[in-house]
Amino acid sequence: MDGFWAEVEEELAAMPAHVLRGAMPGWAACARPAQLPPPSDWRQWLLIGGRGSGKTRAGAEWIRALALGEAPLGPCVHGRIALVAETLGDAREVMVEGESGLRSLDYETRPVFEATRRRLVFPNGAVAQIFSSEDPDALRGYQFDAAWGDELAKWTYADACFDNLQLALRLGRHPRMVLTTTPRGVPILKRLLAEDGTAVTRMRTAENAGNLSDGFVEAMDARYGGSRLARQELDGEMIEARDDALFDRAAIDASRVRAVPDLRRIVVAVDPPASSGQRSDACGIVAAGLGADGTAYVLADRSRRGMKPPEWAAAAIALFREWEADRIVAEVNQGGEMVEAVLRAVAPDVPVSSVRASRGKWLRAEPVAAFYEQGRVRHAGNFADLEDEMCDFGPDGLSNGRSPDRLDALVWAITALMQPRAEPRVRRL
Repeated sequence: MDGFWAEVEEELAAMPAHVLRGAMPGWAACARPAQLPPPSDWRQWLLIGGRGSGKTRAGAEWIRALALGEAPLGPCVHGRIALVAETLGDAREVMVEGESGLRSLDYETRPVFEATRRRLVFPNGAVAQIFSSEDPDALRGYQFDAAWGDELAKWTYADACFDNLQLALRLGRHPRMVLTTTPRGVPILKRLLAEDGTAVTRMRTAENAGNLSDGFVEAMDARYGGSRLARQELDGEMIEARDDALFDRAAIDASRVRAVPDLRRIVVAVDPPASSGQRSDACGIVAAGLGADGTAYVLADRSRRGMKPPEWAAAAIALFREWEADRIVAEVNQGGEMVEAVLRAVAPDVPVSSVRASRGKWLRAEPVAAFYEQGRVRHAGNFADLEDEMCDFGPDGLSNGRSPDRLDALVWAITALMQPRAEPRVRRL
């Protein structure tokens, strides 16, 4: 760093918070100290917070200030900006158009989103281009002087996407990025936390209670208070995997693939809940396929809480048709013959196999965990909720203190595919 920039950094380090607030006038009225960029020499600002803690707004305000030349680092317009989210839809709906997104902030003239070109154009000509973590190579050929990555811990191909973004961040005197995320024990987050060039800010959901619905924080604390889920999703803590967890997150991440080969068999597994209320267990719905080399690929996770029987049946059938699957495998412990009857009421022609659990969840999952250890199961994409459940599943049969319904469906799907006499794939016309 040259002498001039070192002096700027020294001055910033000595500035009190109210001075930094004055450097971003549009943000001064409501920003908390944790939502302001750290006054130090960092290349990436890692803003880790619980849900609703205000991290998205902080990221958007920082990008807005850079684009308009109002940032604390001086009146320099950053004209080439990258916006990266898990998917292109997330980039548009959260980072650009969301309630805390860039187009929802205070402007004399709002920036224009050009959907066909996937970019946001500010009134002064600065451009923010959106990208998806599902396509890291799309960042090739671009160059930027600033970037914002949202929900880093959910990025599909996190390492490849981050590395391509770093290589593109090469314009201006001091290119930087902000990364806003709810924490998960994923390798990319651990890697950045250990780097010298990372500034870290942590925020709790409760700190932003004034901007949330009345009673939200109290309701969440009453329902989840003290649990591992609350510590991660509300308090913004990095929760490490259980020492006795059956599945390893690093191994799952290392074997992730961007595309699947031709599959000789595809199944959709369903683990129905006993009831359909919001407090009930989720309905596990997972699709997986088997390649010619004997490797199983996890294709989709459509599990959801609060679905009534006709709704989860319709969701399972839709996934079956989307992947042109060969069979639905449904656990019937909770509903007996009713489970198959509900599925056939939605689609009478769909092949359904009923399975009944005669052993505990841990014992059923152990053979599947062995397949993962052997590299015989790979995830075709990122399934954050499913993977969180897998990596917190222990001998007590629980994950985050709850029934592992997504994992149950995954276990049924992989078990069905790995049976020695599994049916051949049926091509439907």
